[in-house]
Amino acid sequence: MTVPTPPTSGAYAPDAAATDRLGTPDRSADVGDTSLGDLIGNVTRDLSTLMRQELALAQAEVKQEVSKSAKGAGLFAGAGVAGFFVLMFLSMALYAGLSNVMDAGWAGLIVAVLWAIIAGALFAVGRSKMQQVHPKPERTVDTLSNVPDALKGNRGGSA
Repeated sequence: MTVPTPPTSGAYAPDAAATDRLGTPDRSADVGDTSLGDLIGNVTRDLSTLMRQELALAQAEVKQEVSKSAKGAGLFAGAGVAGFFVLMFLSMALYAGLSNVMDAGWAGLIVAVLWAIIAGALFAVGRSKMQQVHPKPERTVDTLSNVPDALKGNRGGSA
């Protein structure tokens, strides 16, 4: 399974200064010379960058889950088409069997049984693919749960 990554360029990508500020904070820096307006501006900019990154991560995770859902839905559609052929060939086999005392009817019945096996296999694979879908962006929920602790000055989430 591939892990979604937030974009590195474009509207949701962080700028180099924000990445430097968020990546490795310098705890020894003295903020006594920095004005309150600059500090609030830095916090606002950092929060804005954080929210953009979280949104980009959520979009990447949702896109990945939608792709899994589409594959499972495609397999269900295949099972539906195969099911249609089962009904068609069973109907033809019944008709031919009743009208032609067995020869053509048995041939139609064999074809219908083959389509039933194919339909069952497609349905089983489609069901297993749909069970692998997780619509909730897990990584985004985990990182967003750490935001309140980070705002309080705690690093690394809950102890």
